[in-house]
Amino acid sequence: MEFELDWILLGLPIVFALGWLASRFDLRQLRIDNRQAPKAYFKGLSYLLNEQQDQAIDAFIEAVQKDPETTELHFALGNLFRRRGEYERAVRVHEHLLSRADLSGSDRERAQYALAQDFLKAGLLDRAEDALLKLEGTRFQEQGWLTLLALHERARDWPRAAEVAHRLQQAGQGDFTARLAHYQCELAASALNKQHDPQAARALLAQAIHDAPGAARPRIELAGLLAGQDDMAGAFEQLAALEQQVPRAVPLVASELVRIGQASGQLARADELLQRSYALAPSIDVADAIVRAQLATGVPARQAREGYVRHMRQEPSLIAATRWLSHEAFAQDDAHPVVQRSLEHAARPLARYRCAACGFEAQGYFWQCPGCQAWESFPPKRIEEL
Repeated sequence: MEFELDWILLGLPIVFALGWLASRFDLRQLRIDNRQAPKAYFKGLSYLLNEQQDQAIDAFIEAVQKDPETTELHFALGNLFRRRGEYERAVRVHEHLLSRADLSGSDRERAQYALAQDFLKAGLLDRAEDALLKLEGTRFQEQGWLTLLALHERARDWPRAAEVAHRLQQAGQGDFTARLAHYQCELAASALNKQHDPQAARALLAQAIHDAPGAARPRIELAGLLAGQDDMAGAFEQLAALEQQVPRAVPLVASELVRIGQASGQLARADELLQRSYALAPSIDVADAIVRAQLATGVPARQAREGYVRHMRQEPSLIAATRWLSHEAFAQDDAHPVVQRSLEHAARPLARYRCAACGFEAQGYFWQCPGCQAWESFPPKRIEEL
């Protein structure tokens, strides 16, 4: 018994010494790891600032391995993966964050929003919508609604888009009145073309005009609907109202004003309206419509085509020159078709419309840009007039 007690007493100091050495070694290793983690983090930032994303990802992965509890490193890594198009890896990073029981509420909301962005960028729209719906009641709620709005627009789900737009407007996130008018126009087009219900379409367009009197599209589309039902007088009144309500939109309907004005016996009024519009804002489309209106009322061709000359005096225009030439007296000259075709070829790119948001160009006018999906981003002017 005494022998065992002696060994125990002798071994205790040795055990304490080994424990002390082990703790010192652990502390030293911890300090080394802590020094290395920030170094890897700052190295990653340096690579990122120099736009070396591959090296930045490697550095952040190294930092995360050394300090797996640092949420900021996970967010940085996930965002880098998403920017590089590695959406699966981004999803794994953010799902790993959400699986952590010790994650704070604020970081959990942030990770949920980041996960929704991953799904959205990957084109997984159903999963993106589910992730966005989980943001209800969080600080990312309004941002989630804006993204949901874009999703519903892309899917052309206009009733759900309208519901989200109403929510955003009530939350004070902007005025969505004009956008809601576009949704009603889309629903009206669906009622007319798919359901063959012109009365429902007419009611939707009338409601859009009531809700957004400053929107041009509902009046233009209602005029088209009325003209299709042979109500030329009603169609003309809708187009004529644009001069007071949305004067910038008159060039878009200038030729229709002449056609419907002639069909409804109001050609003189159409000419007067176009003259007023041109005086306020010269436009090649309005100038062309004035020439057509005057020709239709019996004004001599030589006098009517002076409208193009008047426009060219104010703004040199290849489009106006082309149209003036088409009415010229020497149109019977053998060389005329060749010259006319050459001018039209040169003027064609200038006659396009261009999106002010993304630069997308088109021969026809779009209410929603096919390129960037922005609403009413096309100025109602040709490229030559911009």
